[in-house]
Amino acid sequence: MNFIQLFAGGQGAQGGGLLAYLPFILILLIMYFLMIRPQAKRQKEKKRMLEELKKGDRIVTIGGIHGTIGGFKSKEKKALILKIDNKTTITINRSAVAGLSGKVGDAEIDAIGDQT
Repeated sequence: MNFIQLFAGGQGAQGGGLLAYLPFILILLIMYFLMIRPQAKRQKEKKRMLEELKKGDRIVTIGGIHGTIGGFKSKEKKALILKIDNKTTITINRSAVAGLSGKVGDAEIDAIGDQT
């Protein structure tokens, strides 16, 4: 009789309340460490890089234009003057900068390619 009840599931041990949520908690932790945290870190690095831009830095814009910062247009420094060659300058927003010329990574290049 006990043998039949064992396989039938009668009066078996029930799972704990917190242990039932353990797989979901683990999935959320894995998503945080593999997706959310690295993205936040990249955003902080890009924000710091944009704040530290100065005259003479060689940059690449989101549109793929290479140039040197010739100066800033406003007091808030939201617009900058990009010197493309000796006679050509353009004004761009600070947010249009993809990165410094030698330090633009594959992720930024892929993001530029996805936007076109």
